[in-house]
Amino acid sequence: MILQQLVNGLTLGSLYALIALGYTMVYGVLLMINFAHSEIFMSGAFISLLVYQRLIPWLSPSEAWLVAIVLAFGGSALLALVVERFAYRPLRRSSRLTPLISAIGVSILLQNAGFLFISDQSLAYPQVFEIRHYQWGGVEINSLQILILVVSLGLMGILHLFVNRTRLGTAIRATAQDSTTASLMGIPVNGIIALTFLLGGALGGVAGALNGLYYGSIKYNMGFIPGIKAFTAAVLGGIGNIPGAMWGGIILGVLESLAAGLIPNGSEWKDVIAFSILILILLFRPEGLFGRHVPEKL
Repeated sequence: MILQQLVNGLTLGSLYALIALGYTMVYGVLLMINFAHSEIFMSGAFISLLVYQRLIPWLSPSEAWLVAIVLAFGGSALLALVVERFAYRPLRRSSRLTPLISAIGVSILLQNAGFLFISDQSLAYPQVFEIRHYQWGGVEINSLQILILVVSLGLMGILHLFVNRTRLGTAIRATAQDSTTASLMGIPVNGIIALTFLLGGALGGVAGALNGLYYGSIKYNMGFIPGIKAFTAAVLGGIGNIPGAMWGGIILGVLESLAAGLIPNGSEWKDVIAFSILILILLFRPEGLFGRHVPEKL
């Protein structure tokens, strides 16, 4: 039972981790919580579904979905880029409260756009391939869970290599550390911030498409709860810390699944557990499990 819940938790946690990376990367460079990121996640799900429906007369289901998830990756990245350019960049020199309000406004705008222009009802997300079940040591895992784990862990690995092994990744880390000094060193800070939004949006869009495939339906407000939980994961791991967001998502997913499987009526308590973790972390270790406390300069 415990091993089965661990498998389920890893699947769920990998989705949380993909979304959490968008929160933590933006916070790392701008010290701002991008509350519109949950709607980027929702947009990725809708883009993938709409593209899939257009392509399915000409391609096989798996080929159509493969193209759909690539376009969800690109479309969500572009949407995040547009949001950064028009909703956040003009407010960068304002007080920290102003872009926060702008982020909430963009979130409501995107959610209502989905409500008005696509559907106010849940839409069925197609099963694009036959799901096979595998048993090993009393633990069952299916091909959909394997796909989610492979795609999520693969993207996280690529992001880790990009941030730590490339010149652009070095520029992102330098901007996160001190944007003023980075600018003096010749780093195009505006471009690096836009790149950060683009990467976070792309990962969020893929997470939305995988989430739709996993649960079989999508809705205009589907980003709210996963978004809050991904934010919890980012805080748990240490917001602004990329490996912390990955581990925070996986830890949160595993804890939720263990609670759902081991506690009577646990599925009804999993949201309570997630948000209790957020409160405890903020109270006792606000820098998160993998973050470090940075004293404020006087």
